[in-house]
Amino acid sequence: MPLSETTYCPEQIRIPPELPNILKNFTKAAIRTQPKDLLEWSVAYFTALSNGEPLPVKERLDMSASNRKTDTALTPELLRTLHKQLSQRKTCSKEELWMKWKDLCLQEDQLETLLSLGSFGSEVDWMEFFALGCCALGGTLLSSLKFACEILTENEGGEDPTIPYDTFVKLYTYLAHLDGDMPQEQIDNYLSSLLPQVRGGLPCLDGTPLVHLHL
Repeated sequence: MPLSETTYCPEQIRIPPELPNILKNFTKAAIRTQPKDLLEWSVAYFTALSNGEPLPVKERLDMSASNRKTDTALTPELLRTLHKQLSQRKTCSKEELWMKWKDLCLQEDQLETLLSLGSFGSEVDWMEFFALGCCALGGTLLSSLKFACEILTENEGGEDPTIPYDTFVKLYTYLAHLDGDMPQEQIDNYLSSLLPQVRGGLPCLDGTPLVHLHL
């Protein structure tokens, strides 16, 4: 016996009042992020939204992506997005990093290269991985630090980017050691040369001295 067709009247179809705004925000996020795999990214977006987690969304349209060899390589805005998602804790699991990386439709072989370069175990020190991401963007120590400062800065509106001095020390020291050609004395001398600037009244954030990077 065939099943009877169910007919719904308009009064039975209830549309949540917040749905239009949710779809509007989703559309704007997709335009800004421009994921390679829209379906996979959409799953990650709504999963994060339902869990109250940071969304896999670029803060702004990433014009640098057009200059990359492929549209799935890491860019400053994508690294900023990963930092927003994973920097709440000092470390993240390699599994979680893989998931967030794939959510943004990034090249898996690039992640494998960065993980291998950092010799990470099951837990990944996020700021060390972040430094490697900046290195992938910049290529040299100075340009890598410039990217780090621009991504981490609290300044807006075209002001010089600044980051906490302790953060700069960690990034600089890690990348300098990774380079392997810079003696510890040279590293210490450079960092010491910045201290007078920090103590001389540079802007502070929540009492933490900030250091300008003019690279």
